Amino acid sequence: MGLLDQVLGAATQALGGQGQGQSGGPDWPALIAGLLANGSGQGGLAGLLQQLQAGGLGEHVQSWISTGTNLPVSGSQLGSALGGAGGLLGQLAQQAGVSHAEAGEQLSQLLPQIIDRLTPQGQLPQGGAGGLGDIAGMLGGLLNR
Repeated sequence: MGLLDQVLGAATQALGGQGQGQSGGPDWPALIAGLLANGSGQGGLAGLLQQLQAGGLGEHVQSWISTGTNLPVSGSQLGSALGGAGGLLGQLAQQAGVSHAEAGEQLSQLLPQIIDRLTPQGQLPQGGAGGLGDIAGMLGGLLNR
């Protein structure tokens, strides 16, 4: 079991689920909390944002952090920035049990909102996004549909 699998499993447990949302589909709040939590394999919130910036989405990331309007991003843009099938997006898709395209589309809808909520003052929090428990409550209320 890889580090991402361990983090995602811990996120699911922290949110009291088994990796499935209320509708029986992937538990996106738990999966995303695992990506953003301090100590995650890619460096938590700051590490994920750095990866997105390095992948050509710097303007998008800055809009999500700032207090202005969030620029939209497509699933294919996120796929390119997160390594597609062989990278972080592929690992997330596998954990969620969905296609890479579906994982990219879900992240394209959720990630701008989440980053915006985690940076209400237009800056990254000094201590990162926090641990799984810190993120779980915020994401659960924001994302569970």
